[in-house]
Parts: sequence; C-alpha cells; structure tokens
Amino acid sequence: MKDSSDEEDLDMEPIVMVILTMEIEKGAFARFFAYRTGRFVGLFVCLNSIHEKMKKRFQRHSEHRTIKAMRVLVALSGGIDSSVVAYLLKRAGHELVAVRFLLWTDPLAPALAEILPSKCCTTQNAMRAQKVAETLSIPYHIVDLSEEFKSSVVDPYLESHRKGLTPNPCIGCNRTIKFGKLIELMREYGCEKLATGHYARVAVEESASAAEVHEAPLRRCLLLEAVDKTKDQSYYLYGLSQEQLSHCLFPLGAMQKSQVYGLAKEFGVPFDDISYRESQDLCFFPEKTPEEFLKRHLSDALKPGPIVRRDGTVMGTHEGLALYTLGQRKGLGIGGLKIPLEVVEKRTQENALVVADRGSEQVNDVTIGDIAWVSWKPEESLEAPFECRTRSLSTKHRGVLSYSGTKGVFRLTTPLPPQSPGQALVLYRGEEIVGGGIIQ
Repeated sequence: MKDSSDEEDLDMEPIVMVILTMEIEKGAFARFFAYRTGRFVGLFVCLNSIHEKMKKRFQRHSEHRTIKAMRVLVALSGGIDSSVVAYLLKRAGHELVAVRFLLWTDPLAPALAEILPSKCCTTQNAMRAQKVAETLSIPYHIVDLSEEFKSSVVDPYLESHRKGLTPNPCIGCNRTIKFGKLIELMREYGCEKLATGHYARVAVEESASAAEVHEAPLRRCLLLEAVDKTKDQSYYLYGLSQEQLSHCLFPLGAMQKSQVYGLAKEFGVPFDDISYRESQDLCFFPEKTPEEFLKRHLSDALKPGPIVRRDGTVMGTHEGLALYTLGQRKGLGIGGLKIPLEVVEKRTQENALVVADRGSEQVNDVTIGDIAWVSWKPEESLEAPFECRTRSLSTKHRGVLSYSGTKGVFRLTTPLPPQSPGQALVLYRGEEIVGGGIIQ
C-alpha cells in the first residue's frame, strides 16, 4: 500500500472495481479493491461489507468458492519449503505428483569440495524428497535436466561475465528451466496446477465495466510479494508469463517462515534444527561466491589489468574484469586509505577497472533492456511512476519509467550508486510486481 502522499502525482482517472482472488491452501477468497491505472488506491473491502446492489452487479465474478480437489504437480526439491507444500496440498485433498530435477554441477570443482549445506542439490535433500513422497504415497519422478541447464543457464552466465556483465542466472532459470519445464511436465503427467515452495503470491483479477457486465470478465494474473518480506522471492519471478502464472500455486506466499518451520515439525518432515540450512547462493558450483568457478571456466578471459581512478591514477592491478562487480569494495588489494574505494565502472576495451571513493559517484538514470511485463503495462507515451529494486530484498527506490518497446530509462527520485549491468531492475506498485528489465 502506498501512503497518502503518493496520491498527489496520480492522474484522476475513473476507479474500476475489480475482484482479487487469492489462491490459498484450502480454497480461495475474493475481495474487492479499488484499482486505478494499476495502482492500489484503497483498503481492501470484504465482500460482506459491499453494498447489496454492488454485490449483485458482480455476483457472477465474486462467488466465494472452495478450490476443488485437483491433480497437482509438486516441485519437490527436498528442502523444508517444498516438503511442507506437499503436506499442505495432500492434507487439502489434492492428488499429487512429485518431481525433482537433477541439474548440472561443476565437474571441474576440486575433488574435496563438498556441496555446501546451503545448496539445493545435497544428498540430504534428495533423501528427504524421497522420504516425503513415500510418506505421502505420491508418485515421485526424478528428471535429469543437466544438459538443458548447462546450455540455458550456465553457458549464458559465463558468456555474460566474459562480456563484463554481472548476470543474475536465477531469473532466466525460473522462466525457462524451472517453470518452463515444470509446466511441460505438469501437462505430461495430467496435472491441472503446479505448486512450488516459492515465497510469492498470485492473484487472479477479474474486471468488467458497467456496460460489459453481460460479457465474460477480463481475467489476468497478478504477481504479488510474499507476506513474509524477509523471504520474498517474487523479484526473481517477474519474467514468468501469464500462461505460466495461471497454473501456479504458491501455498507459502501467505505464511511467515516461522509458520513453515512449525508445520514441518508438525508434519514430521525430517530435518535437524541445528545443521539444516536453507538453499541459497548459485546452485551449480560448490563455493559460496563465484570467483573460483569463473577462474576454472574463464581462464582464457581473465587477463590482469590496471585499477584506475577517473583521472587515470593507477591504484593497483586486477585479476580479470569478470571477477569484479560494480559497488565491490573487498578484494581489490588496495588498503591504507582513509576512504575505501569501490568499483564504479568496468572498461572492457581497455581492460581497466575504475574505482572511486566510496559513495562519491551517484546516478539518476538507469537504462534497462529486455523489458517484460507481468499482467499489464503503462502507455509508452507516459512517464509511469513505480518503485524499483535492483537486488532481491533490497530497499525499494521511487522513480518514473519512460520506455519504448523493450527498452527504457528509469529516472530515480533519489540518486543511487552506479548499478551493475546484467542485473535486473524490477518494477513495483505497492506489493504488485509489474515487470522488469536488465540493466544495460
């Protein structure tokens, strides 16, 4: 929700009543809310408090219903989240089919480098997924996507680093591998829905103007942040299509993480409170950070070069541009300064890493490309007010977007340090994820 000060810059367009249907564990509930040009403008109003005449007007769209028992494909990685999802859906009476992916892992990693507990592809997770499937008596499929993952996720990740970018492979992976392949398997296994352990929400919006009440309502899926803001993963999902979102169930999106742990214990999901770690970091190499992985696979592109200030003063030597990202302060090999240095630019043509005093450089405009919209988009001729994030769970920043086609510029209300090309800038209005693009 926006504060009242945000309303001043909005065009006073007619308010259209729409219906928001939230998918939840045992059913769905519908609530009306006022909606203007894609922005929430009022408090949610329960159906029971809507005037009787308005309820009749929207009666065929707003019936309180319970989700019928369905055949659901569950992405069962073996983590606590996906395990709890399986139990919740089974308890709600759905027929389940479980699937777990085998993904590419680095064959050049040191022989003694064990997969860390924070990675999703651990033996413990595999054993837990098998145990959950057996306990719930649900079919369990293991699908090897190693080759597809390598070609669609890992190779582009390496190529982007070779070009001096700092990519976020999880966004493309969600669109093409995880949800792309899962939707295919959902159909192959005869399922109606796909359920995952992501912390996000999908709302089904239906609307009709007074003149068109007799016609089928407009229907679209909105992507919303999770209730638990500390675990929200919706930033990574802005690239999902309407067709993909229409099949998705995110049962954990309305829960706090503490509730999920409580349910895991209630259901008897096997895990150790002390040793269990959530999956995090990139999953295709064993280290916590990518530097060693990049050294193994981009050795031909890692050429030492100068670390310089804007005025040309040489401050040191870098080990290869691919190993650094904008805003980086540690690992530069430069010490003894009153004001720490940070990376502000990577000059690939000169093989030079540009640094400046921490916080001394700011930008007002961020250029983005490959813009994707979730359910609606503003008119290209207008400057559209949004909030944005350039990293998951980072602070939201206000500004306006001007765009044409798949390219645009986000003008920040308050300047920020230079943003890393290759990362995603994701657009928000309140809790709604509207779209996003790749920083250029």
